[in-house]
Amino acid sequence: MDKFDEMLAKWQPLALSLFRFVTGLLLFHYGTAKILGFPVVAMFAKIPPLIQVAGALELVLGALLMIGLFTRLSAFILSGEMAAAYFMGHMFKDAAKPVFYPVLNGGTAAVLFCFACLYLATSGGGPISVDAMMRKK
Repeated sequence: MDKFDEMLAKWQPLALSLFRFVTGLLLFHYGTAKILGFPVVAMFAKIPPLIQVAGALELVLGALLMIGLFTRLSAFILSGEMAAAYFMGHMFKDAAKPVFYPVLNGGTAAVLFCFACLYLATSGGGPISVDAMMRKK
């Protein structure tokens, strides 16, 4: 098992960069759907101002995550946004009867994004990022 761990461990920095990029890309897609209306998503057709702010954060900070610029700060803000999205938009959607379980309240993606971004906030953007290039200069 040690050989297997060693073999995979050497790829960890590159996997971190890929993880950062894909997380940013997915958040960016949510932002484009909410703010730019592309792709057209029926539930984002008429969105309240708070969700427009969330979409703007996802659009801008998702793009920053994709290129790896200000990764830790962007990921930290997005982690908080996703936690707020879960508690405000999913768990307490019906204030009279809150539903904790993400599978039942539709908040699975929000929880995953929250912890993915929290991980990125603590680990950074990896070797293939603008942050890493700026550190080398």
